[in-house]
Amino acid sequence: MTSGPAPGPEGPDEALGPDAGAELPSVAPQLRELRRRAGLTLEAAAARARLSPAHLSRLETGRRQPSLPLLLGLARTYGTTVSELLGETPAVADPIVRAGGPGAREADGWTYWQAGGSGRGMQALRVHVPHGRSQGELVRVHPGEEWLYVLKGRLRLHLAEAEYLLEPGDSAHFDSLTPHRIGAAAAGGADLLFVHTLLQSSLAGLCLGGGAGAPAHP
Repeated sequence: MTSGPAPGPEGPDEALGPDAGAELPSVAPQLRELRRRAGLTLEAAAARARLSPAHLSRLETGRRQPSLPLLLGLARTYGTTVSELLGETPAVADPIVRAGGPGAREADGWTYWQAGGSGRGMQALRVHVPHGRSQGELVRVHPGEEWLYVLKGRLRLHLAEAEYLLEPGDSAHFDSLTPHRIGAAAAGGADLLFVHTLLQSSLAGLCLGGGAGAPAHP
């Protein structure tokens, strides 16, 4: 009994026939551009994707459409996403944060409201610092920059060996590698706008205050 030819190095997609993945948008232009950006020859790219050069050439010229499993493999080969291979434009983040949007978060008496969009290179918050719940001896040191603006109340800011008293309308901008701590200097606490450049910090994980059980300010 004879059997049909075994699938070649191009993998299961070749065996599915020319109509495999026919409903997907053409990826030919994106494949050519990604290979050009990577500085790879057709043979080198095909070897990385575990395809034959002839099969990759057919994909790049639009004579064959890849299946979804093959798309995933090609995305890994070029260090990108299936969305980019399909030429999809990512959604534009809404630049507006409305009043009454994301709710307040509280940690150790400090209250935080999101004041900027997520997934950005910096994070913006509105913060209420309660009186009598200062950082005490807890000093923060971490990479990045911080900027704050006092909206209401009086704020005490320690930067290294210096101490500053900030009134409404005052602001501070400093390197976060400078040892720093913050506290309210008057009854009623202080309200401030706070911006920092630590992209990986989440609102739930940010705490300027400190204290037992409070999330750590990076």
